[in-house]
Amino acid sequence: MCHTLYGHIACALGVALLSLASSSAARAAEIETTGTIGSPEATTTITGEQLPPPSLNFGGVIGEKASDSRPWWAPRIVPPKGAPNVLLIMTDDQGFGAPSTFGGVIPTPAMDRIANDGLRFTNFHSTSLCSPSRAALITGRNHHSVGFGVVGEIATGYPGYDSIIPIEKGTIGTILKENGYATSWFGKNHNTPSYQSSQAGPFNQWPTGMGFDYFYGFVGGDASQWQPNLFRNTTPIYPFEGNPGWNLETAMADEAIQYIKQLKELAPDKPWLVYYVPGATHAPHHPTPEWIKKISDMHLFDDGWNKVRDKIFANQKRLGIIPENAKLTPWPEGLPQWDSLGFEEKKLFTRQADIYGAYLAYADHEIGRVIQAVEDVGELNNTLIIYIGGDNGASAEGMLNGTPNEFTTFNGVAVPVKDQFLWYPFWGSERTFPHYAAGWAWAMDTPFKWMKQVPSHFGGTAQGMVMSWPGHITDAGGIRRQFHHFIDVVPTILEAAGIPSPDGINGIEQQPIEGVSMMYAWDKAKADAPTRHTTQYFEMLGNRAVYHDGWVAATTPATLPWELSTKTPPDVITGYNWELYNVDEDPTQFNDLASKMPDKLREMQDLFYAEAKKYNVLPLDNSTLARWNTPRPSLTAGRTEFVYTGGLSGVPASAAPSTLNKSYTITADVEIPEDGAEGMIVTHGGRFGGYGLFLSKGDFGVGRGKVVFLYNLLDLKRTTWEGPELEPGKHTIVFDFKSDGPGIGKGGTGILSVDGKEVAKNSIEHGIPVTFPEDETFDVGLDTRTGVALLEYRYEPPFKFTGKIDKLTFLLKPEATATP
Repeated sequence: MCHTLYGHIACALGVALLSLASSSAARAAEIETTGTIGSPEATTTITGEQLPPPSLNFGGVIGEKASDSRPWWAPRIVPPKGAPNVLLIMTDDQGFGAPSTFGGVIPTPAMDRIANDGLRFTNFHSTSLCSPSRAALITGRNHHSVGFGVVGEIATGYPGYDSIIPIEKGTIGTILKENGYATSWFGKNHNTPSYQSSQAGPFNQWPTGMGFDYFYGFVGGDASQWQPNLFRNTTPIYPFEGNPGWNLETAMADEAIQYIKQLKELAPDKPWLVYYVPGATHAPHHPTPEWIKKISDMHLFDDGWNKVRDKIFANQKRLGIIPENAKLTPWPEGLPQWDSLGFEEKKLFTRQADIYGAYLAYADHEIGRVIQAVEDVGELNNTLIIYIGGDNGASAEGMLNGTPNEFTTFNGVAVPVKDQFLWYPFWGSERTFPHYAAGWAWAMDTPFKWMKQVPSHFGGTAQGMVMSWPGHITDAGGIRRQFHHFIDVVPTILEAAGIPSPDGINGIEQQPIEGVSMMYAWDKAKADAPTRHTTQYFEMLGNRAVYHDGWVAATTPATLPWELSTKTPPDVITGYNWELYNVDEDPTQFNDLASKMPDKLREMQDLFYAEAKKYNVLPLDNSTLARWNTPRPSLTAGRTEFVYTGGLSGVPASAAPSTLNKSYTITADVEIPEDGAEGMIVTHGGRFGGYGLFLSKGDFGVGRGKVVFLYNLLDLKRTTWEGPELEPGKHTIVFDFKSDGPGIGKGGTGILSVDGKEVAKNSIEHGIPVTFPEDETFDVGLDTRTGVALLEYRYEPPFKFTGKIDKLTFLLKPEATATP
């Protein structure tokens, strides 16, 4: 066979033609070539079993002189004929009942468009939390199976929880790229281990290291849409500086549209994968003022969350999203009924929901622009579009009353309603990092119970999903009720493209993909076909469930997602009650059958633990704060002294000296020029929490150049230490802080000294206990994104230091421990 043209390609690629059972694999095994092999225009497909394929043997002639030789070019690798472009869209923290497409009151015409052109899947499930769902989505494997049993911020040293996607489980980016696709990723990442997110790398688990040619987005779990921690590939960028009104939602759509246009012009026959994952609608809710007005004027939420929930449920029945026999699950006792609220609470909570609604509508609008761009370049009929409404259920992380600053929640601080009115006029602007009240999360998950973080019930996992591919999905507007999961998206894309799951990537044997393709359900004749995804476990933070053949066994959540409790959780094995549902007959999990069918429950519990052993779910762990604070690999582990000179910016918390919950000393040796100096010496954080040591900017030439240390307690209180204006020449500035610990969040006393003389002493009652704002960074010699000061000592970033930093030293003391 190797002496034939066809055989030459196959043999040179080091592959054998196998008889493969599936139609997709068989299609890929049939090597397709175009042009004359050896000529510059020749192309070939590959079997896709080994990625990348081995280099081809040279097929030309090499003599002593070029005139006696014949050149030969390896054919360009292309996907199988007819392989579609793939536009994979997913929003963030969006409940099943939020978008109009699935009965919600918030208009989402772009999602409606895909639903009307294709299919709505109404029984499609996530893992119930951000980065775990994303890891499952891009690998086709369960979240524990790829190291993301929880978000990376609370990773622990077990295979199911270390936040490292194994090299034995390659991503859809790698598979499509090596088969000839152009691959790109726009928006949220959250699959890079937090301790690998600095400029020091490694970068193999950044998007560009996971098979995506191009990345434009942010690395962490959330980001300001006004001043995000933004990267192009692995380089930080700041397009918002000097650009008022800039918003990432629009900028990201512009970038994706340009990418698609550019590919069409440069490589019109090259299919692409665009993974489009905006920050919306995770907090902070940051729509533009135009969208805030548009949605607020619609008065969608004025009647409160109970009536909104009733309306969504009625819409879902009318649209056929849920069966006629489905029952609306009860409102929980732990959340207030709308009618029990006072005037101020209703006013504030309505405003919070208006901003959220505006954010979702705005994001959908920008997604619609990307979809329209695909049509404008003539590629709509060649594009498989998958649009998922959220990576988990709606979020209750705003706690009972919501918050103007999400990082108050992460630090265990509840902001009273009356205090939130300080931010009421600015809600959604760059002055806020807001999240709505938990009652809205329950409403946005209609008709189900529970929400984000809770995998045991569909309120945490059910996501509206629509899918279209003109000419291939022909049951326009159809609804599919088969049970499916995020891990089914990769096999669906591969089957549509005619590309098999590889046996090896970079010489590493690949583990099987764990999902199943959904293509069997595309045809109208198969609308009611039994699901091919018959068993699925769920686990997150100790809550757990298992689906099997129309039944679900689930634990009753032992903690409330809207409460931040430091109480010891129950025993993760014996401390939970279990519920049992026949979801074929009871799709909303309304009727708990556990007490009536103990044998069936036991059978399902045994199945859960069998699946847990199979997919690295063990050891179970329901701790939260302890996991957040657990030691993990980092560039700072074990270090107590940090030295810097000159400027440094964009350093994430994992690579910066942590001053949380401990005593520390900052020493800055600086030189002041003849005309004086101003600017930031060192800062970590910004408007929503952190600290800064700087020389003041002054007002109208007055007060410039004074030494200031400012501690910003979550935008709730700022404490300052002020020294004298520095004269030209060399100076040593010291800020020495002694914590009142032991314990987290303790206050302490700081002394500011200049050239050995104490110039200011002050105390803080409380310190930030858990985390500075995640999308702010540690900067030396300037301040990126937002400033720590608000009114007093106000400045505009980057506020570069105009003197010279000879040396900046951090000395960290061990965290104090309690005396026995």
